[in-house]
Amino acid sequence: MEQHVKTRPDAPAGFFAAEAAGLRWLAEAGGARIAEVIEVADRRIVLERIAEARPSAEAADAFGAALAATHDAGAEAFGSPPPGWTGDIFIGSRPQPARPKPTWGVFYAAQRVEPFVPIALAAGNLSASGAEVVDRACALIAAGAFDDDEPPARLHGDLWAGNVLWGEEGVVLIDPAAQGGHRETDLAMLALFGCPFLERIVDAYDRVRPLRDGWSERVPVHQLHPLAVHAAGHGPSYGRALVDAAEQTLALG
Repeated sequence: MEQHVKTRPDAPAGFFAAEAAGLRWLAEAGGARIAEVIEVADRRIVLERIAEARPSAEAADAFGAALAATHDAGAEAFGSPPPGWTGDIFIGSRPQPARPKPTWGVFYAAQRVEPFVPIALAAGNLSASGAEVVDRACALIAAGAFDDDEPPARLHGDLWAGNVLWGEEGVVLIDPAAQGGHRETDLAMLALFGCPFLERIVDAYDRVRPLRDGWSERVPVHQLHPLAVHAAGHGPSYGRALVDAAEQTLALG
């Protein structure tokens, strides 16, 4: 098996171990194909190398159905990390908490959006008035405005197009921030930066596991997390996008 080695000399404690735990947990779901972990150490991880191919409608259809199966494999709670992992998980290079909560809104507001707001504010990428809007949106979410009866899904957690590899045998996922969450969050992140054949992916997903009414209107709610992460380190344009998503969230409430 050809290998791909990722290294990071300054990796914080548990950085690659958390990634490996997430990859293995997602693979156990038997849904979307996940890059195989070959070896993991403090400052590196060795994965199978994926031979990339051109995206296709057929691969998109298969991936949408497989992602639904991954989500359906479930998690113990909203915010729960991969089994056997008890520390923070990471999105990109940034740590984020993974502490189980009984409701999605409490988990999502406190652990996925709020931690990145002061970082974005200190970086000058988010204004004080913008932060106040985001705080109000978080309060609405935490109060349960978007909670429903869906059980915790087994999420990839960082499902943007760069972590969706189009391989010779179909889509393979890499670089997760795996956790228990709401399945709409993965789909909203997939839409944020664009993905080949996104409509085919979502349609195939919906055929296997029908999405709840109004899911497309709730996309801004579920994009608050990746936008907050990017506002923390990628410039004021993401701060503005975060505020816009927060305003749309408030309008939905």
